[in-house]
Amino acid sequence: MRSPLFSPRWIGIHLVALLVAAVCVAGTAWQFARAFEPDREVITNPAEDLADAVPLEGLLEPGEYLHPDSFANTAVTVSGRYAPEDLLLVPRQQDGVRGHDVILPLVTAEGAAVTIGRGWVPEGAEIPEVTTDEVTVTGWLLPPVKDGGFTPIATEEGTIERIATSLLVNEWDHPLYEGYVVLPEGDPAAEGLTPVPPPEPPTGLTVNWRSLSYTVQWAMFGVSGMVFWILTMRRELADARDDAGAPSASEEAPAGEDQPAAAGS
Repeated sequence: MRSPLFSPRWIGIHLVALLVAAVCVAGTAWQFARAFEPDREVITNPAEDLADAVPLEGLLEPGEYLHPDSFANTAVTVSGRYAPEDLLLVPRQQDGVRGHDVILPLVTAEGAAVTIGRGWVPEGAEIPEVTTDEVTVTGWLLPPVKDGGFTPIATEEGTIERIATSLLVNEWDHPLYEGYVVLPEGDPAAEGLTPVPPPEPPTGLTVNWRSLSYTVQWAMFGVSGMVFWILTMRRELADARDDAGAPSASEEAPAGEDQPAAAGS
């Protein structure tokens, strides 16, 4: 006997069920990917093109707080004179090699100073001198380096624990702009040093809880549809078996039972 699940009506039901399953799988996968993709708000402040550099004095005033989400990694330009006598070294390992970041103030015509990160040198290496003529530099503005919660170590004379305005104000006799500017490769003050590029923008994954909830909803809807489809097919098959096993009209009379006598016998 032909299965009732291959009737035209059931073929249409099968096609609808498969379509629902495909849509639910696609919706679940799409929302799951959105839930764990890099959040647009996390990828903030990528390093700007130096060709788009803007004057630092137009962004900040000396002593003004530098909010990392506002100006960090901004390409800036600033003019002034280096103060080589105030050069400081910041201990830092690079690729497992001990060395120092080289910083010094660039004093503007107004008397305020900008911390300039010239680059990195291995320990014991000679540091090239810089010009004392007025220069205009272009680089990336970065926020002060946080302490990271560790106990400060004793530093030698001419060194400082980290590049932070809160520490540098005790070393230099100038009003300071918050943060510091790192120089690109090719700047005269960076010659002979290893350039320190601005940090890459953060790309950590964050959970988009709204999309994750949609993922669960799509999955539950798809599972519910499949369960309903299977139960409906089982019910249809059970009904077909019951119909096939039901006795016919001729079989309903009990065997051996006498038939009514003919009239007049």
